[in-house]
Amino acid sequence: MATDFLIMGAGIAGASAGYFLAERGRVTLLEREDAPGYHSTGRSAALYTETYGNAAIRALTVRSGPFFRNPPEGFSEHHLLGPRGVLLVALPDAKAKYEATLAEGRRYAPSVRGVDRAEALRLCPALRPDLLGFAIHEPDAMDMDVHAIHQGFLRGLRQRGGQVVTGAEVNSLSRKGSAWDVMTSAGRFTAPIVINAAGAWADEVAMLAGVRPVGLVPKRRTAFIIDVPAGVDASHWPVVGDIDETFYFKPEAGRLLVSPADETPMPPCDVQPEEIDIAVAAERLEARTNLRVERVIRKWAGLRSFVRDKTPVVGHAPEAPGFVWLAGQGGYGIQTSPSMGRVAAALATGDELPADLLAQGLKASDLLPDRLYSK
Repeated sequence: MATDFLIMGAGIAGASAGYFLAERGRVTLLEREDAPGYHSTGRSAALYTETYGNAAIRALTVRSGPFFRNPPEGFSEHHLLGPRGVLLVALPDAKAKYEATLAEGRRYAPSVRGVDRAEALRLCPALRPDLLGFAIHEPDAMDMDVHAIHQGFLRGLRQRGGQVVTGAEVNSLSRKGSAWDVMTSAGRFTAPIVINAAGAWADEVAMLAGVRPVGLVPKRRTAFIIDVPAGVDASHWPVVGDIDETFYFKPEAGRLLVSPADETPMPPCDVQPEEIDIAVAAERLEARTNLRVERVIRKWAGLRSFVRDKTPVVGHAPEAPGFVWLAGQGGYGIQTSPSMGRVAAALATGDELPADLLAQGLKASDLLPDRLYSK
């Protein structure tokens, strides 16, 4: 089957790229699983926060905000964002880290502010006052409806004439003349441009094509659900995280989602949670709050894939015409998806980055795979 753009991977990266590329030509989205979003996208506890990640990530996030707040007509029947807020807490001896984090956060989100102990405890009464030295509040951070966002991109792709093929594991990938020939478990596909949005498997897909890997490292992130203490209404609590990223917790459907914020390197796989990570998170949570982990209701893990500078890899492979990288979103894939989709569509077709992202300080050189091949 011939198409203009062949995207490998139907998670949030591939879906958002396909959505925008479908305005420019025929798009086929290949997914090796039986349903899109089985791996990282479907396991994400996503939050829209403009203070998370490096400068490139923050630029992509800030410019994704208008799309999420006012999505195109028909994109979703539900609001994509909901009020939440983030409260970063620091121990009494962490003043320098607190001041640096606060200053960096205010560069991108002017509403970010330091709050005193009384205000922090009002926002989350479960915190231990004696271990609460400093706190930073980002009131405009928002919950994200991951399913609605992902399905909105897929629906829009189809409405624009694109197609999604599931059960299509890529077995071989080779350049023949002016097109790529891709053999999958669902048949043969050809396209002049292929986009590698295979998540944790992106380096493996590249090597099938004879393209140099970019050093992608999948890292396990664990989460689990616990009960809220009897008589406590936590529904309006913000996401609470340690400033050193050693744990976080957030309200989730009348309960609490807890994570040790782990980043354990793993080979690409259908990753499962480890009991040690759950135990570590429980210990950290109980040390800094008056919450107790009496039982774990549900647990899971996902893979967040990074390259060495923790910035996504987007653009043509220098040695392989028509092979486009779209990988390394790490833990930022959902919150940056509208911007990443537009960036992928622009770079895949040889255009400049969108003007609003250039004005935000983002450069193509921040994202292109070339940067990872230099010594």
